[in-house]
Amino acid sequence: MNGKKTYGLSFVILIIVLLLSIGLNVSFGSVSIPFQETLALLFGNTSENTNWGYIILEYRVPKAFTAMLVGGALALSGLLMQTLFRNPLAGPFVLGISSGASLGAALWIMGASWFSGVVTYGWANDVSLALAASIGSFLVLAAVMLVAARVKDTMALLIIGLMFGSITGAVVGVLSYFTNAEKLQQYIYWSFGSVGNLSWNQLFLLAGIVVLGVVLSVLSIKALNAYLLGENYARSLGVHLKKSRYIIIIATGLLAGSVTAFAGPIAFVGLAVPHLTRQLFRTTDHRILVPAVLLYGAILMLLCDTVAQLPGSARVLPINAITSILGAPVVIWLLIRKKRMLF
Repeated sequence: MNGKKTYGLSFVILIIVLLLSIGLNVSFGSVSIPFQETLALLFGNTSENTNWGYIILEYRVPKAFTAMLVGGALALSGLLMQTLFRNPLAGPFVLGISSGASLGAALWIMGASWFSGVVTYGWANDVSLALAASIGSFLVLAAVMLVAARVKDTMALLIIGLMFGSITGAVVGVLSYFTNAEKLQQYIYWSFGSVGNLSWNQLFLLAGIVVLGVVLSVLSIKALNAYLLGENYARSLGVHLKKSRYIIIIATGLLAGSVTAFAGPIAFVGLAVPHLTRQLFRTTDHRILVPAVLLYGAILMLLCDTVAQLPGSARVLPINAITSILGAPVVIWLLIRKKRMLF
């Protein structure tokens, strides 16, 4: 009873921090806008400066929603992978799904000249790039699903997933070697990760895919808790291992693949946020962890994006670097303070 009250208070605090993080993220940027004007625009009022309205409603608000979706989805996919493989180092990249998205983007950007008859029109278009990355991630996901049908050992599936990642990484390396400097630079910029390039339509599409991934994850909570006790124990509890493994892999593919396609490969969040959440909540119960990692991931990504935007400057730092620079010391400090890792 007391534990439930503690969790309830923790979730209330997290939601308040999330709202403050949204306000912070929307308020700061390269263009200085008075806080009162920002609030007025968010509540549907107009401003004398039409540019401010456009910046807030068409750029900063979609960016904030994108950051929440990206952070929450990556954190949840990391939790799913760590539990499925019972490996604290597992993350969204272990099945090669994110690497597949990177390969799709690399083929679209650096291999455009090979398919000139198909892609000369609008090859640099963001929608096309996201589509190419999505196809790459789901092709790898399909390959992993075929393997999962034949391999019963979960650890063997983990190693096979890492091999898929190595193969796709090698193909990207070969493409990078033969491409010209301009296309290589564009691919590198994409690989930095960004949450500020999505239109409202793209954002709605990403939100729909992420919600589907979250629903599948919620349906897998019983299986996830059972996996922590071992596959034999899970089977004794009536968990259908093959079916639940399919659902968890598909959920991870939807979450990590869609985020990588639309925002680029963003590291650290998927690996670290589940550990951060376990340490702070002191539980391994996925009924608590699933909503908690969604909130923590969203908060972390909002704060990282606020810093990456360099308020008052036109420069934008790679969000991939910011997530690690800000997040890694927090995780290290937490592990030292708690003296041992809860997993």
